[in-house]
Amino acid sequence: MKHARSVYCSLVVCAFGLFSAVAVFGAEEGGNPAGESLEMIFKWIHFVILAGLVYWVFGKLLPPVFRRNADQISSAISKATAARVEAERKLEEAVTKMGRLEKEIAEFRAQAQRDAAAEVERLRGATVLDVEKIRAATKAEIEAAERAARVELKELAATLAVDGAESLVAKQMTPAVEEAMISGFLQSFEGRPN
Repeated sequence: MKHARSVYCSLVVCAFGLFSAVAVFGAEEGGNPAGESLEMIFKWIHFVILAGLVYWVFGKLLPPVFRRNADQISSAISKATAARVEAERKLEEAVTKMGRLEKEIAEFRAQAQRDAAAEVERLRGATVLDVEKIRAATKAEIEAAERAARVELKELAATLAVDGAESLVAKQMTPAVEEAMISGFLQSFEGRPN
């Protein structure tokens, strides 16, 4: 703020000097040759004063303002450069991640295919084992049913044989045959020692 006030005062002084130079130039416009050389001297004096003021304003007051503006601009440029570098770094990071992501997706797909194939093989193996177990169980059940049927068949055959023999014996058994059998039985006891 102080610096801006000094710049403002310098501009006021320059404007005052310019207006005074114009006033002197307007007042001296007479027609006299000696006055013209004096006028020329005053013009040069005024020019030197104005040039000195302009030099002083541009040499002393404005350089700090220009320097501050240049510092602000260079600071903004360096911030923008840093932001650009950071943005480029993030872009490269994102591109790298995208490249890795595509690779990871391909790896996940390959792993999923391997896992699916392994699962299919496991299920096939389990199915084969289940089929073998079912076959073995079925075979055991058939063998058990066959044994039970054989036992039942033997029992049925024995029952039928006994029934058939009984009916045959009943047909052939007459009172004379009965008596002969009993006497044969008793005779077999007589020849034995006690």
